[in-house]
Amino acid sequence: MASTPSPSFLLLSLFTLFSLLFSAFSSEEIENTPLTITLPLTPKFAREPSTDPMVFLQQLASASKSRAHLLKYGKTSPPPLKTPLYPMEYGGHTIPLSFGTPPQKLSYLVDTGSTVVWTPCTTHYQCFNCTVSAKDVPFFEPQHSTSLTNLSCKNPICNTGCLHCKANSKNCPQVCTYYLQYGTGAEAGYYLLEDLHFPKKTIRNFIVGCTTIGFRESYTDAMAGFGRSMFSLPVQMKVKKFAYCLNSHYFDNTRNSSRLIFDYRDGDTKGLSYTPFLKNPPDSPDYYYLNVKNLMLGNKILSIPSMYLAPGSNATGGLIIDSGFSYGYMAGPVYKIVTNELKKQMSKYRRSHAAEEEIGLGPCYNFTGRKIEIPDLIYHFAGGATMVVPGKRYFKFDTDPTGLGCFPVDTDDAKNLEFTPGPSIILGNYMQVNQYIEYDLKNNRFGFRQQKC
Repeated sequence: MASTPSPSFLLLSLFTLFSLLFSAFSSEEIENTPLTITLPLTPKFAREPSTDPMVFLQQLASASKSRAHLLKYGKTSPPPLKTPLYPMEYGGHTIPLSFGTPPQKLSYLVDTGSTVVWTPCTTHYQCFNCTVSAKDVPFFEPQHSTSLTNLSCKNPICNTGCLHCKANSKNCPQVCTYYLQYGTGAEAGYYLLEDLHFPKKTIRNFIVGCTTIGFRESYTDAMAGFGRSMFSLPVQMKVKKFAYCLNSHYFDNTRNSSRLIFDYRDGDTKGLSYTPFLKNPPDSPDYYYLNVKNLMLGNKILSIPSMYLAPGSNATGGLIIDSGFSYGYMAGPVYKIVTNELKKQMSKYRRSHAAEEEIGLGPCYNFTGRKIEIPDLIYHFAGGATMVVPGKRYFKFDTDPTGLGCFPVDTDDAKNLEFTPGPSIILGNYMQVNQYIEYDLKNNRFGFRQQKC
Protein backbone atom coordinates (compact mmCIF):
# COMPACT_ATOMS: atom_id res chain seq x y z
CA MET A 1 0.00 0.00 0.00
CA ALA A 2 1.38 3.43 -0.94
CA SER A 3 1.93 5.90 1.88
CA THR A 4 0.18 9.30 2.04
CA PRO A 5 2.45 12.37 1.44
CA SER A 6 2.85 14.73 4.40
CA PRO A 7 1.17 18.20 4.30
CA SER A 8 4.59 19.96 4.39
CA PHE A 9 5.74 18.00 1.33
CA LEU A 10 2.57 18.98 -0.62
CA LEU A 11 3.01 22.67 0.27
CA LEU A 12 6.67 22.64 -0.85
CA SER A 13 5.75 20.99 -4.15
CA LEU A 14 3.02 23.57 -4.86
CA PHE A 15 5.47 26.45 -4.16
CA THR A 16 8.05 24.94 -6.52
CA LEU A 17 5.42 24.62 -9.32
CA PHE A 18 4.44 28.29 -9.10
CA SER A 19 8.13 29.32 -9.10
CA LEU A 20 8.77 27.39 -12.30
CA LEU A 21 5.72 28.88 -14.06
CA PHE A 22 6.65 32.43 -13.05
CA SER A 23 10.26 32.02 -14.17
CA ALA A 24 9.10 30.92 -17.63
CA PHE A 25 8.26 34.52 -18.43
CA SER A 26 11.14 36.99 -18.80
CA SER A 27 10.96 40.41 -17.21
CA GLU A 28 10.98 41.91 -20.71
CA GLU A 29 7.87 39.92 -21.71
CA ILE A 30 6.07 41.05 -18.60
CA GLU A 31 6.95 44.70 -19.23
CA ASN A 32 5.72 44.49 -22.84
CA THR A 33 2.35 42.95 -21.92
CA PRO A 34 -0.42 45.55 -22.69
CA LEU A 35 -2.47 46.82 -19.79
CA THR A 36 -5.65 46.97 -21.92
CA ILE A 37 -7.05 44.86 -24.74
CA THR A 38 -9.34 46.42 -27.37
CA LEU A 39 -11.85 44.34 -29.37
CA PRO A 40 -14.16 45.51 -32.17
CA LEU A 41 -17.85 45.88 -31.20
CA THR A 42 -20.25 45.45 -34.09
CA PRO A 43 -24.04 46.15 -33.86
CA LYS A 44 -26.13 43.07 -34.64
CA PHE A 45 -29.89 42.75 -35.22
CA ALA A 46 -32.16 39.74 -34.92
CA ARG A 47 -33.43 40.64 -38.37
CA GLU A 48 -32.30 43.02 -41.11
CA PRO A 49 -33.12 46.58 -39.96
CA SER A 50 -35.57 48.55 -42.07
CA THR A 51 -34.36 51.42 -44.21
CA ASP A 52 -37.49 53.35 -43.20
CA PRO A 53 -36.49 55.45 -40.14
CA MET A 54 -39.90 55.13 -38.45
CA VAL A 55 -40.08 51.36 -38.94
CA PHE A 56 -36.51 51.06 -37.68
CA LEU A 57 -37.44 52.95 -34.49
CA GLN A 58 -40.46 50.66 -34.01
CA GLN A 59 -38.17 47.62 -34.32
CA LEU A 60 -35.82 49.05 -31.69
CA ALA A 61 -38.73 49.85 -29.36
CA SER A 62 -40.15 46.33 -29.70
CA ALA A 63 -36.75 44.76 -29.01
CA SER A 64 -36.24 46.98 -25.96
CA LYS A 65 -39.69 46.08 -24.62
CA SER A 66 -39.02 42.36 -25.03
CA ARG A 67 -35.66 42.70 -23.30
CA ALA A 68 -37.20 44.63 -20.39
CA HIS A 69 -39.89 41.95 -19.99
CA LEU A 70 -37.23 39.22 -19.97
CA LEU A 71 -35.15 41.02 -17.32
CA LYS A 72 -38.20 41.68 -15.15
CA TYR A 73 -40.14 38.43 -15.48
CA GLY A 74 -37.59 35.89 -16.72
CA LYS A 75 -38.22 33.56 -19.63
CA THR A 76 -41.15 34.28 -21.89
CA SER A 77 -44.27 32.34 -20.89
CA PRO A 78 -45.89 29.99 -23.40
CA PRO A 79 -48.94 31.45 -25.15
CA PRO A 80 -52.37 30.77 -23.57
CA LEU A 81 -54.25 27.63 -24.60
CA LYS A 82 -57.85 28.23 -25.65
CA THR A 83 -60.49 25.53 -25.95
CA PRO A 84 -64.22 25.70 -26.84
CA LEU A 85 -66.64 25.79 -23.90
CA TYR A 86 -70.13 24.43 -24.60
CA PRO A 87 -73.31 24.92 -22.50
CA MET A 88 -75.28 21.71 -21.93
CA GLU A 89 -78.94 20.94 -21.35
CA TYR A 90 -78.34 19.66 -17.81
CA GLY A 91 -76.93 23.05 -16.75
CA GLY A 92 -73.19 22.39 -17.01
CA HIS A 93 -70.52 23.48 -19.48
CA THR A 94 -68.10 21.13 -21.23
CA ILE A 95 -64.73 21.26 -22.97
CA PRO A 96 -63.24 18.69 -25.37
CA LEU A 97 -60.14 16.88 -24.10
CA SER A 98 -58.05 14.31 -25.96
CA PHE A 99 -56.26 11.56 -24.01
CA GLY A 100 -54.15 8.68 -25.28
CA THR A 101 -52.07 7.72 -28.30
CA PRO A 102 -53.69 8.03 -30.76
CA PRO A 103 -55.83 10.76 -29.10
CA GLN A 104 -59.41 9.93 -28.08
CA LYS A 105 -61.58 13.04 -27.77
CA LEU A 106 -64.48 13.24 -25.27
CA SER A 107 -66.51 15.99 -23.59
CA TYR A 108 -65.61 16.85 -19.99
CA LEU A 109 -67.77 18.84 -17.58
CA VAL A 110 -65.87 21.87 -16.21
CA ASP A 111 -66.21 21.69 -12.42
CA THR A 112 -64.35 24.10 -10.11
CA GLY A 113 -66.03 22.39 -7.16
CA SER A 114 -64.14 19.09 -7.60
CA THR A 115 -60.56 18.07 -8.29
CA VAL A 116 -60.23 14.87 -10.33
CA VAL A 117 -60.26 14.47 -14.12
CA TRP A 118 -61.98 11.18 -14.95
CA THR A 119 -63.79 9.40 -17.75
CA PRO A 120 -65.80 6.19 -18.06
CA CYS A 121 -63.30 3.79 -19.59
CA THR A 122 -64.84 0.37 -20.03
CA THR A 123 -67.57 -1.19 -22.12
CA HIS A 124 -68.75 -2.72 -18.84
CA TYR A 125 -69.31 0.68 -17.19
CA GLN A 126 -72.27 0.48 -14.80
CA CYS A 127 -74.42 3.30 -13.45
CA PHE A 128 -76.83 2.51 -10.61
CA ASN A 129 -79.98 4.58 -9.98
CA CYS A 130 -78.92 6.97 -12.76
CA THR A 131 -81.20 9.04 -14.98
CA VAL A 132 -79.03 8.17 -17.99
CA SER A 133 -78.43 4.76 -19.48
CA ALA A 134 -74.89 3.36 -19.12
CA LYS A 135 -74.98 2.23 -22.76
CA ASP A 136 -75.39 5.89 -23.86
CA VAL A 137 -72.27 7.05 -21.98
CA PRO A 138 -69.22 7.71 -24.23
CA PHE A 139 -66.07 6.13 -22.82
CA PHE A 140 -62.29 6.12 -23.18
CA GLU A 141 -60.80 2.88 -24.51
CA PRO A 142 -57.54 2.13 -22.68
CA GLN A 143 -56.74 -0.90 -24.80
CA HIS A 144 -56.36 1.32 -27.87
CA SER A 145 -53.73 3.64 -26.34
CA THR A 146 -49.99 2.96 -26.53
CA SER A 147 -49.02 5.67 -24.00
CA LEU A 148 -51.08 4.45 -21.02
CA THR A 149 -49.79 3.05 -17.74
CA ASN A 150 -51.64 2.29 -14.51
CA LEU A 151 -50.87 4.36 -11.41
CA SER A 152 -49.59 1.95 -8.77
CA CYS A 153 -51.00 2.02 -5.26
CA LYS A 154 -47.35 2.21 -4.14
CA ASN A 155 -46.88 5.56 -5.89
CA PRO A 156 -46.46 8.34 -3.27
CA ILE A 157 -49.21 10.42 -4.90
CA CYS A 158 -51.78 7.65 -4.39
CA ASN A 159 -53.87 8.88 -1.45
CA THR A 160 -55.82 5.65 -0.97
CA GLY A 161 -52.82 3.35 -0.58
CA CYS A 162 -52.78 -0.38 -1.17
CA LEU A 163 -56.01 -1.67 0.32
CA HIS A 164 -55.53 -5.38 -0.37
CA CYS A 165 -51.79 -5.87 0.14
CA LYS A 166 -49.69 -6.24 3.27
CA ALA A 167 -48.30 -2.99 4.62
CA ASN A 168 -44.68 -4.07 4.10
CA SER A 169 -45.25 -5.55 0.64
CA LYS A 170 -42.82 -4.15 -1.95
CA ASN A 171 -44.40 -5.64 -5.06
CA CYS A 172 -48.12 -5.03 -4.60
CA PRO A 173 -49.74 -5.35 -8.07
CA GLN A 174 -52.79 -3.28 -7.07
CA VAL A 175 -53.63 -0.05 -8.93
CA CYS A 176 -54.48 3.22 -7.19
CA THR A 177 -58.27 3.42 -6.75
CA TYR A 178 -60.69 6.25 -5.96
CA TYR A 179 -64.21 6.90 -4.75
CA LEU A 180 -65.60 10.39 -5.44
CA GLN A 181 -68.75 11.93 -3.97
CA TYR A 182 -70.73 14.53 -5.96
CA GLY A 183 -73.78 15.72 -4.01
CA THR A 184 -76.14 12.75 -4.23
CA GLY A 185 -74.04 11.01 -6.90
CA ALA A 186 -70.70 9.21 -6.82
CA GLU A 187 -68.07 7.58 -9.05
CA ALA A 188 -65.50 4.82 -8.43
CA GLY A 189 -62.55 3.59 -10.47
CA TYR A 190 -58.75 3.64 -10.70
CA TYR A 191 -56.08 6.09 -11.87
CA LEU A 192 -54.09 6.03 -15.10
CA LEU A 193 -51.04 7.93 -16.30
CA GLU A 194 -51.79 9.09 -19.83
CA ASP A 195 -50.86 11.72 -22.44
CA LEU A 196 -53.16 14.75 -22.71
CA HIS A 197 -53.07 16.44 -26.12
CA PHE A 198 -53.72 20.06 -27.07
CA PRO A 199 -52.84 21.71 -30.39
CA LYS A 200 -49.04 22.21 -30.30
CA LYS A 201 -48.76 20.91 -26.72
CA THR A 202 -48.77 17.47 -25.08
CA ILE A 203 -48.75 16.85 -21.32
CA ARG A 204 -47.13 13.54 -20.46
CA ASN A 205 -48.11 11.27 -17.55
CA PHE A 206 -51.29 13.17 -16.76
CA ILE A 207 -53.22 11.58 -13.88
CA VAL A 208 -56.69 10.72 -15.18
CA GLY A 209 -59.34 8.57 -13.57
CA CYS A 210 -60.77 5.47 -15.23
CA THR A 211 -64.32 5.25 -13.84
CA THR A 212 -65.95 1.84 -13.84
CA ILE A 213 -69.02 2.42 -11.62
CA GLY A 214 -71.34 5.41 -11.21
CA PHE A 215 -74.20 6.16 -8.81
CA ARG A 216 -77.19 8.48 -9.31
CA GLU A 217 -75.68 10.50 -12.16
CA SER A 218 -77.77 12.68 -14.48
CA TYR A 219 -75.36 13.39 -17.35
CA THR A 220 -73.26 11.39 -19.82
CA ASP A 221 -70.12 13.53 -19.93
CA ALA A 222 -66.79 12.84 -18.27
CA MET A 223 -65.55 15.16 -15.51
CA ALA A 224 -62.74 17.74 -15.45
CA GLY A 225 -62.05 18.85 -11.89
CA PHE A 226 -60.62 22.39 -11.67
CA GLY A 227 -60.45 22.60 -7.86
CA ARG A 228 -57.50 23.28 -5.58
CA SER A 229 -55.68 19.94 -5.69
CA MET A 230 -52.66 18.35 -7.34
CA PHE A 231 -55.05 16.11 -9.33
CA SER A 232 -56.99 18.98 -10.96
CA LEU A 233 -56.66 19.91 -14.63
CA PRO A 234 -55.11 23.41 -14.24
CA VAL A 235 -52.67 22.28 -11.53
CA GLN A 236 -51.40 19.35 -13.59
CA MET A 237 -51.05 21.67 -16.59
CA LYS A 238 -48.98 24.04 -14.39
CA VAL A 239 -50.87 27.13 -15.56
CA LYS A 240 -50.72 30.37 -13.60
CA LYS A 241 -54.42 31.10 -14.15
CA PHE A 242 -57.49 30.00 -16.09
CA ALA A 243 -60.56 31.92 -17.22
CA TYR A 244 -63.91 31.46 -18.90
CA CYS A 245 -66.95 33.43 -20.06
CA LEU A 246 -70.27 31.54 -19.96
CA ASN A 247 -72.69 32.50 -22.69
CA SER A 248 -76.00 30.72 -22.21
CA HIS A 249 -78.86 30.65 -19.70
CA TYR A 250 -80.74 28.04 -21.70
CA PHE A 251 -80.38 24.31 -21.10
CA ASP A 252 -80.33 23.36 -24.76
CA ASN A 253 -76.96 21.83 -25.76
CA THR A 254 -76.28 24.87 -27.95
CA ARG A 255 -73.25 24.68 -30.20
CA ASN A 256 -72.62 28.43 -29.75
CA SER A 257 -69.47 27.97 -27.72
CA SER A 258 -67.46 30.48 -25.75
CA ARG A 259 -63.83 29.94 -24.68
CA LEU A 260 -61.96 28.55 -21.71
CA ILE A 261 -58.41 29.92 -21.43
CA PHE A 262 -55.42 28.22 -19.80
CA ASP A 263 -52.91 31.02 -19.19
CA TYR A 264 -49.21 30.59 -18.38
CA ARG A 265 -48.64 34.34 -17.99
CA ASP A 266 -48.53 36.32 -14.75
CA GLY A 267 -49.97 39.76 -14.00
CA ASP A 268 -53.27 41.60 -14.08
CA THR A 269 -55.88 41.10 -16.78
CA LYS A 270 -57.24 44.38 -18.11
CA GLY A 271 -60.53 45.54 -16.62
CA LEU A 272 -60.87 42.88 -13.92
CA SER A 273 -61.77 43.50 -10.29
CA TYR A 274 -59.85 41.20 -7.95
CA THR A 275 -60.54 39.73 -4.54
CA PRO A 276 -58.27 37.22 -2.74
CA PHE A 277 -59.16 33.58 -2.24
CA LEU A 278 -59.52 32.70 1.41
CA LYS A 279 -57.40 30.09 3.13
CA ASN A 280 -59.35 26.85 3.02
CA PRO A 281 -60.62 25.11 6.15
CA PRO A 282 -58.75 21.82 6.72
CA ASP A 283 -61.90 19.79 6.04
CA SER A 284 -62.55 21.52 2.67
CA PRO A 285 -59.17 21.97 0.97
CA ASP A 286 -60.43 21.84 -2.62
CA TYR A 287 -62.99 24.69 -2.87
CA TYR A 288 -62.46 28.28 -3.99
CA TYR A 289 -63.65 30.33 -0.99
CA LEU A 290 -64.25 34.06 -1.51
CA ASN A 291 -64.14 36.72 1.18
CA VAL A 292 -67.63 38.22 0.86
CA LYS A 293 -68.34 41.17 3.16
CA ASN A 294 -72.06 41.59 2.51
CA LEU A 295 -74.89 41.08 0.03
CA MET A 296 -77.31 43.67 -1.29
CA LEU A 297 -80.63 43.33 -3.06
CA GLY A 298 -81.15 46.51 -4.99
CA ASN A 299 -80.23 49.32 -2.59
CA LYS A 300 -80.91 47.23 0.51
CA ILE A 301 -78.01 45.76 2.51
CA LEU A 302 -79.04 42.34 3.76
CA SER A 303 -78.45 41.61 7.44
CA ILE A 304 -76.73 38.24 7.05
CA PRO A 305 -74.81 37.13 10.18
CA SER A 306 -71.03 37.00 9.61
CA MET A 307 -70.84 33.30 10.54
CA TYR A 308 -72.57 32.52 7.23
CA LEU A 309 -70.23 34.73 5.18
CA ALA A 310 -66.86 33.46 6.44
CA PRO A 311 -65.88 29.78 6.67
CA GLY A 312 -65.16 28.42 10.13
CA SER A 313 -62.29 26.08 10.93
CA ASN A 314 -64.78 23.19 10.74
CA ALA A 315 -65.72 24.10 7.11
CA THR A 316 -69.09 25.52 8.14
CA GLY A 317 -70.21 28.73 6.47
CA GLY A 318 -68.61 30.86 3.78
CA LEU A 319 -69.12 31.41 0.04
CA ILE A 320 -67.57 29.30 -2.72
CA ILE A 321 -67.72 29.69 -6.49
CA ASP A 322 -68.61 26.54 -8.41
CA SER A 323 -68.88 26.23 -12.20
CA GLY A 324 -70.35 22.73 -11.92
CA PHE A 325 -73.35 23.84 -9.85
CA SER A 326 -76.13 25.21 -12.05
CA TYR A 327 -78.42 27.41 -10.01
CA GLY A 328 -76.43 28.02 -6.85
CA TYR A 329 -77.25 27.41 -3.22
CA MET A 330 -78.04 29.28 0.01
CA ALA A 331 -78.33 27.72 3.45
CA GLY A 332 -81.82 27.98 4.95
CA PRO A 333 -81.22 31.10 7.12
CA VAL A 334 -79.46 32.97 4.28
CA TYR A 335 -82.12 31.96 1.76
CA LYS A 336 -84.85 33.19 4.08
CA ILE A 337 -83.22 36.61 4.53
CA VAL A 338 -82.70 37.05 0.77
CA THR A 339 -86.12 35.84 -0.36
CA ASN A 340 -88.00 37.79 2.31
CA GLU A 341 -86.46 41.00 0.99
CA LEU A 342 -87.04 39.88 -2.61
CA LYS A 343 -90.75 39.35 -1.87
CA LYS A 344 -90.99 42.88 -0.44
CA GLN A 345 -89.39 44.46 -3.48
CA MET A 346 -91.41 42.29 -5.92
CA SER A 347 -94.78 42.68 -4.18
CA LYS A 348 -96.37 44.39 -7.19
CA TYR A 349 -96.11 41.16 -9.19
CA ARG A 350 -98.38 38.12 -8.88
CA ARG A 351 -96.78 35.08 -7.24
CA SER A 352 -97.11 31.72 -8.95
CA HIS A 353 -97.32 29.21 -6.10
CA ALA A 354 -98.24 26.42 -8.52
CA ALA A 355 -94.96 26.91 -10.39
CA GLU A 356 -93.02 26.92 -7.12
CA GLU A 357 -94.53 23.58 -6.14
CA GLU A 358 -93.93 22.10 -9.58
CA ILE A 359 -90.31 23.07 -10.18
CA GLY A 360 -89.07 23.34 -6.60
CA LEU A 361 -87.73 26.89 -6.92
CA GLY A 362 -89.09 30.14 -5.64
CA PRO A 363 -90.39 32.65 -5.26
CA CYS A 364 -91.84 32.59 -8.80
CA TYR A 365 -93.76 35.42 -10.49
CA ASN A 366 -95.97 35.81 -13.52
CA PHE A 367 -94.74 38.80 -15.54
CA THR A 368 -97.24 38.46 -18.39
CA GLY A 369 -98.17 41.91 -19.70
CA ARG A 370 -95.98 43.66 -17.11
CA LYS A 371 -92.73 45.59 -17.33
CA ILE A 372 -90.10 43.46 -15.65
CA GLU A 373 -88.17 45.17 -12.87
CA ILE A 374 -86.06 42.84 -10.72
CA PRO A 375 -83.53 44.23 -8.22
CA ASP A 376 -79.85 43.53 -8.78
CA LEU A 377 -78.15 40.99 -6.54
CA ILE A 378 -74.83 42.51 -5.42
CA TYR A 379 -71.86 40.79 -3.79
CA HIS A 380 -69.32 43.00 -1.98
CA PHE A 381 -65.95 41.26 -1.65
CA ALA A 382 -62.78 42.03 0.27
CA GLY A 383 -60.49 44.50 -1.48
CA GLY A 384 -63.38 46.59 -2.80
CA ALA A 385 -64.41 44.25 -5.63
CA THR A 386 -68.16 44.31 -6.31
CA MET A 387 -70.03 41.81 -8.47
CA VAL A 388 -73.38 43.07 -9.73
CA VAL A 389 -75.73 40.40 -11.09
CA PRO A 390 -78.63 42.12 -12.91
CA GLY A 391 -82.10 40.86 -12.00
CA LYS A 392 -82.96 39.66 -15.49
CA ARG A 393 -79.72 37.67 -15.49
CA TYR A 394 -80.12 35.78 -12.23
CA PHE A 395 -83.87 35.11 -12.54
CA LYS A 396 -84.75 31.88 -14.33
CA PHE A 397 -87.37 32.53 -16.99
CA ASP A 398 -89.57 30.15 -18.88
CA THR A 399 -89.03 29.85 -22.63
CA ASP A 400 -91.00 33.09 -22.92
CA PRO A 401 -88.89 35.78 -21.14
CA THR A 402 -92.00 37.91 -20.58
CA GLY A 403 -93.93 35.18 -18.74
CA LEU A 404 -92.95 33.09 -15.72
CA GLY A 405 -89.75 33.81 -13.81
CA CYS A 406 -88.28 32.26 -10.63
CA PHE A 407 -85.45 32.92 -8.18
CA PRO A 408 -83.06 30.09 -9.17
CA VAL A 409 -81.32 29.20 -5.92
CA ASP A 410 -81.52 25.85 -4.16
CA THR A 411 -81.71 25.49 -0.40
CA ASP A 412 -81.78 22.56 1.97
CA ASP A 413 -84.78 23.79 3.96
CA ALA A 414 -85.79 27.43 4.33
CA LYS A 415 -87.56 26.52 7.56
CA ASN A 416 -84.43 24.94 9.00
CA LEU A 417 -82.58 27.71 10.84
CA GLU A 418 -79.78 25.51 12.14
CA PHE A 419 -76.18 26.23 11.21
CA THR A 420 -75.53 23.28 8.87
CA PRO A 421 -72.10 21.98 7.74
CA GLY A 422 -70.55 23.05 4.45
CA PRO A 423 -70.61 26.38 2.55
CA SER A 424 -73.56 28.66 3.29
CA ILE A 425 -73.54 30.19 -0.21
CA ILE A 426 -72.57 28.60 -3.53
CA LEU A 427 -72.25 30.97 -6.46
CA GLY A 428 -73.33 28.69 -9.31
CA ASN A 429 -72.73 29.07 -13.02
CA TYR A 430 -76.18 30.55 -13.66
CA MET A 431 -75.12 33.81 -11.99
CA GLN A 432 -71.76 33.73 -13.79
CA VAL A 433 -73.24 34.05 -17.29
CA ASN A 434 -71.94 37.09 -19.21
CA GLN A 435 -69.12 37.58 -16.74
CA TYR A 436 -65.46 37.12 -17.63
CA ILE A 437 -64.27 34.95 -14.71
CA GLU A 438 -60.60 34.40 -13.85
CA TYR A 439 -59.01 32.07 -11.27
CA ASP A 440 -55.51 33.45 -10.66
CA LEU A 441 -53.73 30.49 -9.06
CA LYS A 442 -50.31 32.14 -9.00
CA ASN A 443 -51.51 35.17 -7.02
CA ASN A 444 -54.26 33.34 -5.12
CA ARG A 445 -57.09 35.63 -6.22
CA PHE A 446 -60.37 35.74 -8.13
CA GLY A 447 -61.04 38.26 -10.91
CA PHE A 448 -64.17 39.21 -12.84
CA ARG A 449 -65.80 41.81 -15.07
CA GLN A 450 -69.15 42.08 -16.85
CA GLN A 451 -68.83 41.09 -20.47
CA LYS A 452 -71.06 39.88 -23.27
CA CYS A 453 -69.98 36.31 -23.84
